[in-house]
Amino acid sequence: MRTLAILVFSLFCVSSFGQPNWLFIKEKKEEYTGPQWTSKSKAAFDINEAVFVNWNAGGTNSISGLLDLKTKLNYKDKFFVWNNDAHLRYGINAQEEREARKTDDLFEINSNLGYHADDKSNWYYMARFNFRTQLTNGYKYPNTDDPISKFMAPGYIFFGGGIEYGRNIEELSFYFSPLTLKGTFVLDQELADAGSFGVKPAEYDDEGNLLVPGEQFRKEFGVLLTNSYELAIAKNINMKNLLSLYSDYLNRFGNVDVDWRLDFDFKVNSFVRATLGSHLRYDDDVKTKVPSEIEGEFDEAGAKVQWKQFLGIGVAFDF
Repeated sequence: MRTLAILVFSLFCVSSFGQPNWLFIKEKKEEYTGPQWTSKSKAAFDINEAVFVNWNAGGTNSISGLLDLKTKLNYKDKFFVWNNDAHLRYGINAQEEREARKTDDLFEINSNLGYHADDKSNWYYMARFNFRTQLTNGYKYPNTDDPISKFMAPGYIFFGGGIEYGRNIEELSFYFSPLTLKGTFVLDQELADAGSFGVKPAEYDDEGNLLVPGEQFRKEFGVLLTNSYELAIAKNINMKNLLSLYSDYLNRFGNVDVDWRLDFDFKVNSFVRATLGSHLRYDDDVKTKVPSEIEGEFDEAGAKVQWKQFLGIGVAFDF
């Protein structure tokens, strides 16, 4: 994991400071006209379908859909910026003779408040809040009897303060927080008893009787580095990079939790667009399980890199 952390950190530094000048988004030369509130919302729906009738090569009828909702409400004046956004993604896939399965599930809220004493400066003192969870149960298919995740199991919050640099605070930024609180919620007692997502597991006696229930909240204090970057690669192709690196001071400092998203948006016309995305995660507290020598039981293994890739074509509306 340390090798992965060094690699990602190097990419982080390159994306923040090492781009050639032509990659930087141009600063907006606008005269100050007073405090401004701006809002924007976007709804997108992607769908994929496959139907086979007497197809001699074989195949399974299937249909999948992905709903993506985003909304922003931002404030800006001569010295302050306050950016707020909410994001909901939910995807589902159904195949012939198989139950419908979840393919994506995210509910996220961000609120960032920044101040700079010089309105010409690109440096801000910044306070950041992030909340993230999922909406419905998650399963390790085909087993749909035992959920491995639920709403607020897990749920995550990040809250901290630091400094942020950005030529355009909405399109390019580098953020450093020396003290950030990370809270992990596991509000399902069964998952908490199992010690899922890094919370303290339940304690049992030799006969398997519950002595102390598992904790439903885990807190960490650490250092957070983030980089966000949006770039118009071509007239109808936009790229967005989001990278977050976090390390806890008290628990194995130097082990880095990585959250890295890279999304491409291909605009066909005013409504039709295609998306290609990659999402990589590594969380040292999220352990995997392997079958035990005792039938029906599992042993805890180390954390592993998580990766998700998606491609979709659909419609999008701004409002």
